[in-house]
Amino acid sequence: MSHLTEEYWSNRYLNDQTGWDVGGVSTPLKEYFDQLTDKNVRILIPGCGNGHEAEYLWSKGFTNVFVVDISKIPLKQLAARNSGVDTQYFLHADFFDLSMTFDLIVEQTFFCAINPDLRSSYAKKASSLLRAGGKVIGVLFNREFEGGPPFGGNRDEYITYFKGQFSSIYMGDCINSIKPRQEAELFMICKK
Repeated sequence: MSHLTEEYWSNRYLNDQTGWDVGGVSTPLKEYFDQLTDKNVRILIPGCGNGHEAEYLWSKGFTNVFVVDISKIPLKQLAARNSGVDTQYFLHADFFDLSMTFDLIVEQTFFCAINPDLRSSYAKKASSLLRAGGKVIGVLFNREFEGGPPFGGNRDEYITYFKGQFSSIYMGDCINSIKPRQEAELFMICKK
């Protein structure tokens, strides 16, 4: 599918077609981050885009936050806004090609941007990137979309992808979504 290419996503950024971007860290993720106490935890944010979640974590003193995107454009912009962050944390790569280890993977709009045929592969890859006890946490759309991306879905569907890879799965309605996404998001915590 054409929307999986670097060119497709770079064009979306060049043409300011980033409707998924809420302009800051999403409330459900902010509230999750705010209860984390280990500032050295290794975090990966796949398909980071404009990287609001990473910026928030960096501003709170987290020292091992890695961002990955298939497009160089948002990575360059994010690096320019955060010149104090070491370049090793900015990964221009395909999530599915990574081979590092993390404690936490933060899901914010990446899962809904990839071809739905890759969702099982996403769960397997996320599991392979996590140390024992590591988690994928984040927000998923709990609704359908025409065409895509984004691609929607529902709780029961999502659980089928993660259940073989994770020992515990929580997926519940978001109670603190931003207004345009209220009643259309799930918060998930999948523990390896």
